Amino acid sequence: MTTTLYLPVENQVRELDAKLLFAGLAAARGYRVVLGNKQLLHFALPRFAPGVFIAKSMRARGRLMFDIIRGLGHELVAWDEESLVRFDSPEYYDWRFSPATFNAIRHLFAWGEDDAAMFAAYPGNDGSVAIHPTGNPRLDLLRPRLAGFFAEECAALQRRHGRYVLVNTNFSFVNPFLATHALVLGPAAGGQRESRVAHGMSAEFARGMYAHQEAIFAHFRALLPRLAAALPDTRIVLRPHPSENHDVWRELLAPHANIEVCHEGNVIPWLMGAALLLHNGCTTAVEASLAERPVVAYRPVRSETFDYALPNGLSHQADSIDAVIEQVGAILDGRLGLVDAATRGRFYARHLAAAEGPLACERILDVLDGLGYRAGWQAPVRRGARARARVRGAVRTAIKRFNMRRRNHWASGRYNAHRYPGIAADALNARLARLLQAAGVTAAVHAEPCGEDLYRLEPPR
Repeated sequence: MTTTLYLPVENQVRELDAKLLFAGLAAARGYRVVLGNKQLLHFALPRFAPGVFIAKSMRARGRLMFDIIRGLGHELVAWDEESLVRFDSPEYYDWRFSPATFNAIRHLFAWGEDDAAMFAAYPGNDGSVAIHPTGNPRLDLLRPRLAGFFAEECAALQRRHGRYVLVNTNFSFVNPFLATHALVLGPAAGGQRESRVAHGMSAEFARGMYAHQEAIFAHFRALLPRLAAALPDTRIVLRPHPSENHDVWRELLAPHANIEVCHEGNVIPWLMGAALLLHNGCTTAVEASLAERPVVAYRPVRSETFDYALPNGLSHQADSIDAVIEQVGAILDGRLGLVDAATRGRFYARHLAAAEGPLACERILDVLDGLGYRAGWQAPVRRGARARARVRGAVRTAIKRFNMRRRNHWASGRYNAHRYPGIAADALNARLARLLQAAGVTAAVHAEPCGEDLYRLEPPR
């Protein structure tokens, strides 16, 4: 009996390549894998055989879907896409987890020791979740074994832009794609109110985080025109967060011919092709550091509570526009390089489990193999429970389908399409073949459509 692994992808440009690599390696080992658009996978799940569902987070609002997944007979495991870079406050726990969703997970794959310690210390952890510091497949794409995968894309970007500075922003709390996704919403009865995104945060914390990010956002809007003027002969590429409103940036920067707002494909070839990265609190600073690209963090305001220590710690620090211009110029001139190796090594050792040795994908699959999942998954669920889960799933799907037609609803179809625009079978298989070739896998693994924006990978015959 072949076990099926289910891999939901929420943000295509951020997650798809890494999960496609994982899927290909899993299929080469003998697993069947279904991956694709997270929302559409949830809709289709009742028609698939029970298997191992690999969740991407443990948010409280996911409880209903977790109940449905388990009721259908699937085992729940997870790696948390967001937990590598986080703010340092106890409020993080209630914002990201709930006891019901956290303890529904049987096995949890952590980015590294720091991530594993954070999970273990969660006050709602009842001790039933096995935590494995395996690393995350996203960082496998930066390992030397996979370096060739992005070489062609990187070269194309350099031909298109020449020598460029990459600016990554992370302001979805204050500049969201949908206004309803702002952390704090506009005036209402009694003043401002926290949005659905802030669920789990106290009102005081949510408003403090919003004010902090709003201040940094304003400073970045002031910085970029000045930076463009200071570097008239240098291309600047602004890449907003997938959940941001990109039009705000396009309108602001339209007068500046040497700045382009782009959000195309995986960020890794953009990082590999850049002269440097400029950011504040972005996961891409970790990726840039691993790609051995200099990183500057613009930190005009600081907070021990609301800032993200890991990416800022791997960066040169600038607290003013003049300091940013000086540091960027020094990097472009060759006077300033990477943050020192000792600092980077300390961060890597604490936060990244698979910086060398076996890939994170391989470590996760080793755990699954060792637990016996490859031999087959027999769901310990009674027929009545499965029937109830099917009914609950059908009701949830009907409501979600209705809300997807509502243009400004938080679950709107246009927002789903913004995060996951889809990929054709030929393009997906071309990427899969190149990934497996770079990873040194010779097994013939192919992806076939099995639903809307969903693909199935079978073990080689």
